[in-house]
Amino acid sequence: MDRPVTAGQLKEKSLFQESDGSAVPAKTVYHNCSKLKIFLGALAFSFFAKGFSGSYMKSMSSQIERRFEISSSIVGIIDGSFEIGNLMVMVLVSYLGPRVHRPKIIGVGCLIMSVGAFLSVMPQFLMGRYNYERITVSVDNSSTSVSACSPASSEGPPVTDATETLSTVINAGCEKTTNSYLWLFVLVGNLLRGIGEAPIMPLGVSYIDDFSKEENSAFYIGLVRSSGMFGPTLGFLLGSFCASLWVDIGVVDIDVISINPKDTRWVGAWWLGLLICGAVNFIASLPFWFLPYSLPKEGENENLKISHLSVQGDHCKIDPPAHPQLKFSEAVKDFLPALRKLFGNPIFAVFIFLTILQYNSLVGIITYETKFMEQQFNVSVAKAIFLIGVILLPVTVLGMFLGGFLIKKFKLHVTDMAKFGCITFIVAYLLNLLYFTCSCEVLQVAGLTAPYSGMKHLSSSKHIYVASCNAECSCNVDQWDPVCGDNGITYMTACFAGCKSSSGTGRNMVFHNCSCVDGQGLGLGNSSAVLGQCQRESCTKAFPYFLALQTACAFLLALGGTPTYMIMFRSVSPDLKSFAVGIETLGGRVLGGLPAPIYFGALIDETCLKWGTKSCGGSGSCRVYDTKEFRNVYLGLIAGLRAGCCLLHIVLFVLIMKRFKSDRKEMTDIKNAEISTSKELDTANKREILPGSRTSEESEETYM
Repeated sequence: MDRPVTAGQLKEKSLFQESDGSAVPAKTVYHNCSKLKIFLGALAFSFFAKGFSGSYMKSMSSQIERRFEISSSIVGIIDGSFEIGNLMVMVLVSYLGPRVHRPKIIGVGCLIMSVGAFLSVMPQFLMGRYNYERITVSVDNSSTSVSACSPASSEGPPVTDATETLSTVINAGCEKTTNSYLWLFVLVGNLLRGIGEAPIMPLGVSYIDDFSKEENSAFYIGLVRSSGMFGPTLGFLLGSFCASLWVDIGVVDIDVISINPKDTRWVGAWWLGLLICGAVNFIASLPFWFLPYSLPKEGENENLKISHLSVQGDHCKIDPPAHPQLKFSEAVKDFLPALRKLFGNPIFAVFIFLTILQYNSLVGIITYETKFMEQQFNVSVAKAIFLIGVILLPVTVLGMFLGGFLIKKFKLHVTDMAKFGCITFIVAYLLNLLYFTCSCEVLQVAGLTAPYSGMKHLSSSKHIYVASCNAECSCNVDQWDPVCGDNGITYMTACFAGCKSSSGTGRNMVFHNCSCVDGQGLGLGNSSAVLGQCQRESCTKAFPYFLALQTACAFLLALGGTPTYMIMFRSVSPDLKSFAVGIETLGGRVLGGLPAPIYFGALIDETCLKWGTKSCGGSGSCRVYDTKEFRNVYLGLIAGLRAGCCLLHIVLFVLIMKRFKSDRKEMTDIKNAEISTSKELDTANKREILPGSRTSEESEETYM
């Protein structure tokens, strides 16, 4: 027969008895029921998984742009679909937070992310092989080609009418297929990833904050977020590896590919990493199915929720707490008052605006940083992704972890957190302005950014690609297969360089007798050109300085990021913490993560000098940018957004000082009183106890 265990019995002896009469410590029972550490590990891995797949998708933006022959603004829309997925469920998930089984909802989210990753891979198996733009060069048995500069050597009609060229190509039997829209699979997959990721942050963070000590909460959250940052690090490393592999690896002989990873037409094996991401997300979902609805509060070893204790025979067990019944009508009724209460808090309102601006700058950087490095510093996309993964992200992880550690070590008050976050951000912003000093020369492309060896262009600006040295070559203006001449100038194709012959095959092909390369285009010499764009040495030398500045900025921003993030938890009521996290994440995603890739991409597209051409006509992805304009647009946007962040950081600090200054003074007075009381107790304990005097225990009761 069951008999309840009373609080008095548990207090008198903290031991339970097994059936054989042996004693079992109550602490063991408590430890078996408390799974906070398991949840921390599972949540850290889910943060790792979402960061792993998210960073991989970001690193593959250039590859996706080239594979589907789309513009940067379309890539921005694909990237923004992730935020749309967040928008669809974030508010609901965050508001219902404590009312639902949070671990299981997080598990469902990880499964949805897995499905999204696998769906994004589908176009690779539905599309044909990737055919990049290149001129047709016939090679005879002696490995000497026919002239690149001849009507027969160039596909399509001459440059005289570009509009006619497109229509002729289309009418020549080229039919548009559904391949043009297969990027929609990637968009929908990214949308599902956004839906799946929505519950992880708000439900996971609120779960930790509910069941951990207040002084440990910031440290645990910082630890989980820092652990999750290893995901983006490995995601970028995987992206670097896949970007260096040919998209049709295993199907096409790599030796016949005439371009290398530095070429703007190169497409890496973007789909391969998505298969790995899907598997990782699936594994991340498994532990959450075995975690309870709630946990005992950390540190409350003596309060074992006695009301749920019962003894069956000689065995002790702890019954799980009953789940509160969620009434949807009540939840909806309380939604608007809760929202008004949050935004009626000026500190929270300013924090949300600050978050939105920070998201805009951060998402813009993550999405287009590799493209910027490639165009600005002559670095391959694979190398740029690798450097981000092994340098910038580990430094960010260190900064986030150190920020949480400083809060725990020095027990920073919310005013100290605001001051620390404000100072670090302003210093990082000042370093950010130094980016503009890392300038780089514009790529010299004949007919685009440089004249043909000093010669004047032909009369019409519509035909700026033509000079007297290649006027008889009948070159196709829509082609982009660049060659680098001996004079250091890049030509759109060997035909535009006026090359009459070539030797070698594949990447080793060399063009000879190029009339536009030698003697100011007068055809007096025997100049040659090699495949690929010309290297810019000054850009390569400036790159290490740019990378060092970026590393310092990333560390400072991450260092102040955790204290700034904790301001939200200290400025809202406990019952609104989960809702506040959801609103913060939603605002950042929707007003920052969603529009930023689109308007960043649209403005970057405006700096394009030469667009690629699809096989069935129409513009493809950009082949070469005006690097000076690209730099001004990209860095200018980031600097403008972060200037607004600096202003809001100052406003936030002022508001927090006004609200919490009196609380901090009271805490200081209490600490001083405790120190004084402790000294008095020590003095009393050292006195000699005389007959009739009070004992030390009685003295303690007096002070209590």
